[in-house]
Amino acid sequence: MLPHLVMPSHHDVRPKDVMMRRLHGALAAAADAGPGDFSDLLLVPGVGARTVRSLAMVAEVVHGAPCRFADPARFSLAHGGKDRQPFAVPTKVYDETIRVMKAALERAKLGNEERLNAIRRMDTETRRLERLASGPSLPAYIAEERLRSADYGGRSVFGWEADEEPGDVVATPCASIRNLDRTGL
Repeated sequence: MLPHLVMPSHHDVRPKDVMMRRLHGALAAAADAGPGDFSDLLLVPGVGARTVRSLAMVAEVVHGAPCRFADPARFSLAHGGKDRQPFAVPTKVYDETIRVMKAALERAKLGNEERLNAIRRMDTETRRLERLASGPSLPAYIAEERLRSADYGGRSVFGWEADEEPGDVVATPCASIRNLDRTGL
């Protein structure tokens, strides 16, 4: 029997829609290797931490591994949504992820599979870490993405995301996050 996709009746991304172990595995794989290591591995200069997180989340789709349909919402955590669900599309991260993936596929067509193999290894590492990694709750993860949205070129059907003022507090169901570190893509 072929795997099938069952979508929830609601549109917003809720904690019950995401297998947190998979999210934490992707975040841990990105953090453990670090953007410097992955940019060397992918042979693409300037890849930042946020792009590496997105790459870790979408790696299984790119290298041809069978998709796991149990939590399709996690793919929205890589690049958001045009209606700000779960957050606005981080256009700078989105463009950079496409650039890295395109470069990897182009190289693979030319017989140079280093980048594609790097993405495959990233997926393998993400799956390995799923069993042991821990991380933020889904509301905290989404709150951080929304807070940094303007830095990442956040855009939705409502327009470009405005930059948060220093000292702004973002209320989430689990905590208030104040002035998160705003580092590269």
